[in-house]
Amino acid sequence: MYYNIKNIITTSNQWKNDNIPIYQNLYKILKNEIITNGAPENLKLPATRKLAKDLNISRSTVNKVYELLLLEKHIISKQGAGYYILPKKNELEKITADTNSEKKYKYPTISKRAKLFSKYRYISTDNYSKDSVAFRPGLPPLDLFPVKTWKTISNKYWRESTPTNLSYAPSEGLETLRVNIATYLKIYRNINCDHKQIIIVSGSLHSLYLIGNSIINKGDRIVMENPTFPRAHNLFKSLKANIIACDLDTEGINIDSIPKEKTKLIYTTPSNQYPSGVKMSHQRRLELLDWAKNQNSLIIEDDYDHEFSNWEKPIPSIFSLDTQNRVIYQGTFNKLLHPSLRLGYMIVPNYLIESIKAIYEQSSRFVPSSTQAIMSEFISNEHLNKHLRNVIKTSNERRNLFIELTKKTLDINKSNEGLHLIAKIKSNIPDIEAFKKLQDQNVIAYPLSNYYITKQKKDGLVLGYSSVNNKVMKEKTSIINKLLKI
Repeated sequence: MYYNIKNIITTSNQWKNDNIPIYQNLYKILKNEIITNGAPENLKLPATRKLAKDLNISRSTVNKVYELLLLEKHIISKQGAGYYILPKKNELEKITADTNSEKKYKYPTISKRAKLFSKYRYISTDNYSKDSVAFRPGLPPLDLFPVKTWKTISNKYWRESTPTNLSYAPSEGLETLRVNIATYLKIYRNINCDHKQIIIVSGSLHSLYLIGNSIINKGDRIVMENPTFPRAHNLFKSLKANIIACDLDTEGINIDSIPKEKTKLIYTTPSNQYPSGVKMSHQRRLELLDWAKNQNSLIIEDDYDHEFSNWEKPIPSIFSLDTQNRVIYQGTFNKLLHPSLRLGYMIVPNYLIESIKAIYEQSSRFVPSSTQAIMSEFISNEHLNKHLRNVIKTSNERRNLFIELTKKTLDINKSNEGLHLIAKIKSNIPDIEAFKKLQDQNVIAYPLSNYYITKQKKDGLVLGYSSVNNKVMKEKTSIINKLLKI
């Protein structure tokens, strides 16, 4: 990509100063553009011959200017490639100084809520290299995504689109998609719901943000499993909720461990408790509904991992057992297809629909209509069904291989289902230390201790495996075995 400087030069007041040699004028203009105006770093300058022709000057003049810029290290010459803008240390220092100079000015104070979101921001590996796939939890087999099928449906959508299709979508989502999701939930999750209760979102956190802002006031008590999904915990903390940690046992949430005080909301992941992998029993789900009834509370059922953990021995969802409309059910396609899809949904009690829509409409502009329309057809034409079976088969194969390859260094709980595993390090290296060691080698394994919301924590690693093909898995597990060996 070339940096087009012709217009910058020709419109400069210095350009036609007859009292100064042309090369000096040109040099000053380019130097000022690089240092003062923030010309993009590492972008290519026009070739000397091209710039000379554009400006109707001799090539030797341009060569002289470039040589001066090279001498002062404003640009760099790459053999056979040309000249590129080079960031300089003193320029970076100047930028820093300019930023710091803002401190002498007065601006409005940052809101208390923004400060809380910053304070409780969860630092994870989301911004790491795209090569850092092994072994991030929550990723489906990305290499299995049916790109050709999705592209075919997408092409058809754009061929047949009318101007109306390009307008704003309803805040709750396209009706066709909501109807198809309701059908999908009935077939694959035995959930009966009115499609009008379904709201399309970009993912689980988006759902929780909308729910939280609809229900939570400062100091409201919320019960969360311990350990839990850190991003959900931090979101509720940022909304100034009073979070109560709830213990787990072999059947899921230990209701007896919840203090008998007024509680507004409980957040749970019953199909495959995140991250422990405990599946809540049928009886415990009924007990939880009874608890919510007595507390006049709502339940958020985050069913993020349903198909992977509830395929062979399904247990009815809490939502399907609810007779009082106390359950908000949320699911996502990001973990079935791929995270960058940014498409999820939630089923909400009727009394909450308008409040959530109002917040939605005034905080974001919804999931793109095109994505919704393509997903709707993807579901209705049975592509999701086919993909799902393929993904489950491949995930199981990769799970078994991962366990086999790491058995010398990791003690893995094989009863855990879903897209991640919990492993104890046989050499007893602290999980934070192990995380950092592996991270340095471009291997991701989240420390289990980070998932706890009380001071009492357990050590271990949370590892995803399904997105890693056999070749990469062998390479990356060898790193795990080398760094974590006894």
